[in-house]
Amino acid sequence: MIERSPVPRQLLGLAVTLTAVCAFSAYALYQIQGLRTLQSEILDRNRRDTLQLLRIQNDLNQLGLALRDMAEGVEPYPITAYRQQMERLRIDLEDALLLESRIAIPERRPDQQQMLHGASQRFWETVSELWDLAGAGREKEAEALIRTRLESERTAMTSIIARLLVQNNEAEAAAANEIQSIYGRVERNIYWMLAAVLVAIGLTGFLVIRNNRQLFEHVYRLSEERKELAGQLIKVQEESYRSLAREIHDEFGQVLTAVGAMLARVERKVPADAATLRADIHEVREIAQHTLERARTLSQMLHPPVLDDYGLEQSVEWYLKQFEKQTAMKVNYSKTGGGVWIGDPVSVHVYRILQEALTNVVKHAGVNEVWVTAQYGPESLILVVEDRGAGIRPSAGHGIGLIGMRERAELLRGAIEFVTPDAGGTRVVVRVPLDVGDGNGPTNHGSSGR
Repeated sequence: MIERSPVPRQLLGLAVTLTAVCAFSAYALYQIQGLRTLQSEILDRNRRDTLQLLRIQNDLNQLGLALRDMAEGVEPYPITAYRQQMERLRIDLEDALLLESRIAIPERRPDQQQMLHGASQRFWETVSELWDLAGAGREKEAEALIRTRLESERTAMTSIIARLLVQNNEAEAAAANEIQSIYGRVERNIYWMLAAVLVAIGLTGFLVIRNNRQLFEHVYRLSEERKELAGQLIKVQEESYRSLAREIHDEFGQVLTAVGAMLARVERKVPADAATLRADIHEVREIAQHTLERARTLSQMLHPPVLDDYGLEQSVEWYLKQFEKQTAMKVNYSKTGGGVWIGDPVSVHVYRILQEALTNVVKHAGVNEVWVTAQYGPESLILVVEDRGAGIRPSAGHGIGLIGMRERAELLRGAIEFVTPDAGGTRVVVRVPLDVGDGNGPTNHGSSGR
């Protein structure tokens, strides 16, 4: 059955998460814009308006003090002496009223503004009458005007300013409550958004982990099947090598031995005066003997009997001597430990890995010297083959020979490494446990040879 790809579900989850994030971001920006409007158009404007109202209130208080001094005659000055002070207060008060009318809060009713300006206008018109009376020497009438109409107009303006200040305070409190409400909504939505994102991330992570787990299990099954198949193929290959080696040794070897023996008898029966015929027969005997030796060598290369008879340790030593003879390459061999029987399948796989590693040195390294080290331990075997040649090419890692070496190492539940030493060349390191069990993996320890 073809499994559905998890990508569409993951993309759907990502799209939902991004949509939620975008929606929340738009909502948050909208709320922030509302806060900015409240602060700039209401709070800041309200505070500036309040400052102007306080300025007006301060001017009215100073006017009250000046009117009291003029009405009670505390100072030994005529009323007209206060004209300059009153004019200065008038300029400041009118300026404050003008600025306040420009920045008045939206909650301000037009009739309130008109009432304030009307009271201010009547007050200064009355002040003009005051100066006329005082200029004419009618001090008593001027003082009476101050106590009645001027003080009444000033008190009216003070009352209006007080009500406007209260209104500003109420508007500021309402704006502060609205700001707190917005903060509360944003905070709640942040929590909801965080919870939704965490749920989305958790769900997406769960799906990814589940799909990855299924994928890893599938890959693991394929890997185990591949490993089992590789083991069976190598096992069949070794059985074929073993059978072929036996056929070459038994069939061809016996035939060539018989041919050599018959030629020897014929040679002995040849008359002494037939020197040419004797030489030809002797040459054929030499060819048969050489072919017999080649057949035995090929049989031993396919499956050395020494593996079955003496185990891995002595097989390695025997093979390295044969390798030196065949390739004229100097082999520097050293070993530590030993004395423990290592038979099938460890011996076969390690022997094949050693063969392939040395063959690669001959083919690719371009040197005439190689170093081989074997460390035999009670629980593991480490085999190292090293040269000072051209080094392993990056593309060589996909070669059939190297793949076969890795497959054999994995079948033994061991490990193989291809390293480039600082001095150059290639170092092949094989580590194999010796507690292996059966047909396809590392195995048996015996106590003696066969």
